[in-house]
Amino acid sequence: MGTKEETERLIRRAKEASRHVARMTTNQKNSALNRMADGLEKEKEAIMAANEKDMTAGKEEGLSLAVLDRLRLDEKRIRAMADGVRDVVKLPDPVGEITGMKRRPSGISVGQMRVPLGLVGFIYESRPNVTSDAAALCLKSGNAVALRGGSEAIHSNLTIARVLSQAVAAEGAPPGAITIMPTVDRQAVAAMLKLDKLIDVIIPRGGTEFIKYVMANSSIPVIAHDAGVCHVYIDRRADLAMGQDIAFNAKVQRPGVCNAAETLLVHQDVAAAFLPAMVERYRKVGVELVGCPRTMSLAPGVAEATEEDWRTEYLDLKISIRVVDSLDEAIDHITKYGSAHTEAIVTEDYSAAGEFLARVDSSSVMVNASTRFSDGGEYGLGAEIGISTQKLHARGPMGLNELTCQKFIVLGTGQVRG
Repeated sequence: MGTKEETERLIRRAKEASRHVARMTTNQKNSALNRMADGLEKEKEAIMAANEKDMTAGKEEGLSLAVLDRLRLDEKRIRAMADGVRDVVKLPDPVGEITGMKRRPSGISVGQMRVPLGLVGFIYESRPNVTSDAAALCLKSGNAVALRGGSEAIHSNLTIARVLSQAVAAEGAPPGAITIMPTVDRQAVAAMLKLDKLIDVIIPRGGTEFIKYVMANSSIPVIAHDAGVCHVYIDRRADLAMGQDIAFNAKVQRPGVCNAAETLLVHQDVAAAFLPAMVERYRKVGVELVGCPRTMSLAPGVAEATEEDWRTEYLDLKISIRVVDSLDEAIDHITKYGSAHTEAIVTEDYSAAGEFLARVDSSSVMVNASTRFSDGGEYGLGAEIGISTQKLHARGPMGLNELTCQKFIVLGTGQVRG
């Protein structure tokens, strides 16, 4: 059987399973989630052995240190995966929630009920820990999920998916509730994207070119996670010590993720006081620095930034720095070069903070906090299946509610329309 035919067979099975998952009670779903978490911890040696195969192959293929870091699983990360699944257990089940019930002059009552999307197609790269995040969120929100991970994590993903599927099956769910494409053949992705009669939504998670490919080739609605070109702006009335800590954390704490800062903007009034020490702090941990001419004059040794640098998601220890004349110029820069992901301002000026919050059009906008907080777990969503930079249906970190939609419900007592 060819890749296209096998993909359709698996997706058809997953679609059938989605109808069962939609009917599972909250207790059944929570019990399955607890089994999933226990299974991850119980099978940690098998998961790490599979991950070692991926790590070895990745090193041989010359993957960057940042990509290898996203790929690596150890006991601590597997425990965090299990904890993330248990966090989803604690969250309210959104399925069946009724809101906005109003009585109309005709006597009918009209409201909205939250319902599962159905079968979620999740196509992602590099990070095998998101396999458990996606599976847990989809199950709790009443959806089946069809997973297609990147080739660099194939062994890890297959092992994790096997553990999760066994846990769900123990609660009576049919095969296919958690489905993973067991191939690295790109034809599987192409085939998935055309199964609009079976898959209800596609959520891609990966690099810019990958997202563009999915959006250009999918006949299924796509909730896109665009690049994370995130900014930190140090305002003229910033606490400079706070600004240093935030700018450092946003870039260095974990540079290979989408909510890491890629550009630092600094108001001209504080640039001379702020930049030399900030640049030195970056240099001590190996951050590559590029900047505008004013930055270069204040911090010798900084290389000149190109036009492309300002719009690049480095996902590595590199940052672009620009001195701006005003808050307006900072916002204009973000508008021109940003990806509508996450932006932060550091300021003690209430008016500047309010203006930044109102005018910056990104999925997360922060005042005096690191961009690294743009995360489903940090926002109290448990885990996240992605960060949507779109405006339709879902925006920002996507948790349980974003994996459901609403349908109108009407309650009557025999009314007919005249």
